[in-house]
Amino acid sequence: MNVLTKKSEFRGGKLSTGSALPAPGRIRHEGQRTIRAGFIPLVDAAVLIAAAEFGFAQREGITLELVKDVSWANVRDRLAFRQFDIAHMLSPMPVAARLGLGSNPSPTIAPFSLGRGGNAITLSTRIYGLMEEEGRLGGAADPLRNARALAAVVRSAAAAGKPPLTLGVTYPFSSHNYELRYWLAAGGIDPDRDVKLVVVPPPMTSDALSAGAIDGFCVGAPWNMIASERGVGRIVATKQDIWPSAPEKVIGMRPEWAEAKPDTVSRLIVALDRAARWSDVPENRARLAEVLAEDRHLGAPVDIIRRVLAGEFTIDPEGNRRVVENYFVFHAGFANFPRPSQALWIYSQMVRWGQTTLSREGFEASVSAYRPDLYRGALGKDALPADADSGSLEGATDGDRFIDGHVFDPGRIEDYIKSFTVFALRGRGQSHVRHFHDVPTCHPRA
Repeated sequence: MNVLTKKSEFRGGKLSTGSALPAPGRIRHEGQRTIRAGFIPLVDAAVLIAAAEFGFAQREGITLELVKDVSWANVRDRLAFRQFDIAHMLSPMPVAARLGLGSNPSPTIAPFSLGRGGNAITLSTRIYGLMEEEGRLGGAADPLRNARALAAVVRSAAAAGKPPLTLGVTYPFSSHNYELRYWLAAGGIDPDRDVKLVVVPPPMTSDALSAGAIDGFCVGAPWNMIASERGVGRIVATKQDIWPSAPEKVIGMRPEWAEAKPDTVSRLIVALDRAARWSDVPENRARLAEVLAEDRHLGAPVDIIRRVLAGEFTIDPEGNRRVVENYFVFHAGFANFPRPSQALWIYSQMVRWGQTTLSREGFEASVSAYRPDLYRGALGKDALPADADSGSLEGATDGDRFIDGHVFDPGRIEDYIKSFTVFALRGRGQSHVRHFHDVPTCHPRA
């Protein structure tokens, strides 16, 4: 049997959170603790911004200099070229970097997750009108029904010889790309054959939709609601609809920087943890929204940010609303713990959509991108979830289901990918998944 399908090989200490490691000693002479941090203007940068703006970093002796950027490719390159020390990053970016994917795959690790939630899928009002005709939606906020109605529109357009719809994602190795693909496939749409996917920086998505350059997009808040309030888009699914626990943004850093500054990294994680706890308190959300709305941060209407933080959506130009419970979770439920099992789910999507192949090396590289040992070293074992030392199932509990009912077992990646009816081929005429019957047991980074 393929060792990557043996759950027993994934259990136990294989994905150790570093419980056998001592907490890093207080090391002197690391130099001035000024950390230059890049971020994209999105609500899910809230914990990083709160750490800088509300004194959490300063309390740990850190001066956190925030630098606003416009695209994930810029953030990736500026971290690699040492213009940034750390960065607000898409959760798949460190995994892609460790796998050597992309145009500048500089080694990157993620010792801290910035929370869960924040993404949504928005389609143009024109496309949604066609969906209502095809699917008789009647305004229903059913994300799977919406996907199937879009599939009917796609089929009708193809039968009439019309060009495929163009949908925007923020980066090839992004939660947005994988969540949009997952939603499309759940509705019966092949994202590589039936539609065209293009990269659009988050702040430009609403304008691109308004101009007709794209027919829809998947992006983080507040840009979905901005499109709906402008009267150009309809929100048809949220991250919680697709998979509530899907990893979203992380703090990325270069491994050599982390190794050279262990005390600074530990203090940074403590500051971020406190900022995340503070950001999750409902009574603090109004003040948080005010700071996020400032031009130096998001530069978006404070009223929209307040409602996004509360999970209150204006989903269409008519003002219809939807409330999504726990749309943003910054700390609760161990939202900041960098789970190796979630890094492996990201890897499974990269394999599913033909960005890479399944291998022992890829398995190990993906696990090494997330660093629970650094998280544990800074916060102690009491900050870890009960299943921290095992390869936990994803999507297996009520309140955490995938939209199509699948369950991800990180010990059976090949079987998981094969269970889908829609997936990509890595090469014409080749199997999309390599088989490894005689590969030695994987030993991911502890």
